Amino acid sequence: MDVSDYRTEKDSLGDVKVPNSALWGAQTQRSKRNFQISSRRLPDVFIRALVEIKRACAISNNELGIIAEDVANAIVKAADEVLDRGMHLEHFPLDVYQTGSGTQTNMNANEVLSNRAIQIMDGTIGSKSPVHPNDHVNKGQSSNDVIPTAMHLSALAEINKTLIPSLNKLIGALSVKMIEFKAIVKIGRTHFQDAVPLTLGQEFSGYVSQLTSARTHLMNSVELLEFLAIGGTAVGTGLNAHPDLASKVCNILSSRYDLKLKSDANKFSLIATKDSLVAVSGALKTLAVSLMKIANDIRLLASGPRAGLGELLLPENEPGSSIMPGKINPTQCEMLTQVVAQVIGNDATVTIGGLGSFMELNVMKPVIISNILESIEILSNGMRSFTDHAVVGLKANEERINELVEKSLMLVTALTSQLGYDKAAKLAKQAYVEGKTIREVVLENNLMTEDDLNQALDLSKMVTNK
Repeated sequence: MDVSDYRTEKDSLGDVKVPNSALWGAQTQRSKRNFQISSRRLPDVFIRALVEIKRACAISNNELGIIAEDVANAIVKAADEVLDRGMHLEHFPLDVYQTGSGTQTNMNANEVLSNRAIQIMDGTIGSKSPVHPNDHVNKGQSSNDVIPTAMHLSALAEINKTLIPSLNKLIGALSVKMIEFKAIVKIGRTHFQDAVPLTLGQEFSGYVSQLTSARTHLMNSVELLEFLAIGGTAVGTGLNAHPDLASKVCNILSSRYDLKLKSDANKFSLIATKDSLVAVSGALKTLAVSLMKIANDIRLLASGPRAGLGELLLPENEPGSSIMPGKINPTQCEMLTQVVAQVIGNDATVTIGGLGSFMELNVMKPVIISNILESIEILSNGMRSFTDHAVVGLKANEERINELVEKSLMLVTALTSQLGYDKAAKLAKQAYVEGKTIREVVLENNLMTEDDLNQALDLSKMVTNK
């Protein structure tokens, strides 16, 4: 590095050369050098949450008479450049795989905001004057309470902003299909074998119920994220933080995010564990498992068009083969199942991350929040795409559905009350061997009159429980 391309900054370990173009300082530069692990960075939504916390702390500390108004205003202006204009995000370069407390990322934010505030106040970047990264930007804070607060805030905000709307949209689209298909009687299947009839609408009502339950489970777990660790500082005692800092910061963040955030009465747990986020990840996994069932059912029911079940007709979005002309594949279903696989893998990582709690600190925070935010993002986008490109245009192939119902051997179940189980089983086997319908073999054996048989095999009675 040419001498003209860098400046020298100091930290507690000595001098560090930092690129002149960088807003970060010595500690960020050390982390860049020491943690060259992957190309994976903490998501922008997390960085924004972190900057929001620094902004709220600057305002609160000024109101409490702890830092000067001109310093607080410069920090707020620097933060607003990130939050309102998307500036300076390239100055948060650190790898996810770093110290388990996220200390390097917290100091990265302190250094970027302090150096930018110094520029705003016409000072010399890297001088730590008139704005100091620790004494001003990090005043009354520790990485151990700031990073957990940013974790809760970013996850909560993204679930409310993107995940729940996408989930509601999918539930709505499936509900439309449930009503549209309510009168279409089809054959049910258990163990991949023919079972008794139900309506296609009833089948889709199961999907709606699954997702509604998953939403309830998710919202219950999300409530845990409303409690914030800010104000607990290093271990939860609040050492070096004003006793009113936490409540002030929560009020500011609640207003900014339109949330009801609270300063938790016991910050020791929030700093030492990540149980709340493990619970949220579990709820995301539950939603993913529901989506796997729905996507698999739809692609199986749409299999064909001639050699499969063929009961559903998926929208034709793109050609499906580079060698087989005219082939159309259930690509949205395949996309969604891949999303599910990733979410389940992310949950395993988060669970192991939750086990990384020792004494007064969890030390796997960056990988936990990185995986949770990825799960939220891909579930949100995956559900929205699946809704728009698969569910909305989904149609029932009623001709094929009726054909399969009429041929089903399990219609014989409706005759067991008149004929008995053993005789009904014998009829089903006869129909199968001879390639006939249940209706045909019953009449051939003179077991029932045609009128009685029609009444017994009335499909509308089979699909209602009255």
